[in-house]
Amino acid sequence: MDEQVWQPLRTVEGLPVTGGEGRFRLLETAENGLAYLIHYPSGVASPPHSHDHDSIVYVLSGRLRGAVDGVEAELEPGDSALHPRGVEHHVEALTDAMWVEFKSPLPGRPPIA
Repeated sequence: MDEQVWQPLRTVEGLPVTGGEGRFRLLETAENGLAYLIHYPSGVASPPHSHDHDSIVYVLSGRLRGAVDGVEAELEPGDSALHPRGVEHHVEALTDAMWVEFKSPLPGRPPIA
C-alpha cells in the first residue's frame, strides 16, 4: 500500500518546514478524517500556520515544543494537544520525535507534503 510508505515532509499548509525535513505516513482515511504518523528529526520545525480542520496530536516518542494561539507547551510521550481549526500554531522537535496526528473533518487539500 503506497500510503504505508514514508514520504518526505517539506511543507505544512504550503509553507516550508525549517531545520531540515520530516517524514510522514498516511495511516488511515475515513469519511470524516484521517490519521498520519509524523517524524521530525531534532531541530525540524513547522512554521506558524493554521488549518481548515481540527488536529489532535498524540506523542509517541521524543520531545516537542510548540504554541497554540500563543500559548507555549512542551510535549513528551503520552502527551496530546489540540490544534483547533483556524487557530495559528507551530511545533519544533527538541529531540527526534514521532507522533500520530488525527485530522477532522477531512482537509480540503493535503496539509503536508
